[in-house]
Amino acid sequence: MLKAEPLRKPMLRDQLRALHAYDSVSGVQRAQQKDYQIAVNALGVNILRSGLCAALASVQRLGKRGEVLLGHLATAGVPGLEGATAENLAQQVRELDADSYLMATRELLLVATWLKRAVQATFEEI
Repeated sequence: MLKAEPLRKPMLRDQLRALHAYDSVSGVQRAQQKDYQIAVNALGVNILRSGLCAALASVQRLGKRGEVLLGHLATAGVPGLEGATAENLAQQVRELDADSYLMATRELLLVATWLKRAVQATFEEI
């Protein structure tokens, strides 16, 4: 007789974003937390104010301090950006068509919101 596997409920996209955010933030080293928190807090506002490409460019300008955040954004499972890495995320976003760009903007704004919540919940006061 086959052993039955426990049923797993399908997860909502927002639940998947939350899991990704908390998993990602938990891996940030203590020495990087302050720079990461600053970058995450600015990301959502920069997306709304300047657009996704400009917001990613501002994270890229941080150099080594922004690589961790770019990696977390690249692995968030955003449609149209599958297989993206921290190094090529901005380039892939620039190559999207208009509809895909709008979808990626919406999705990454939601990811940024969850990353900010995860930082607020898990990082100690710096």
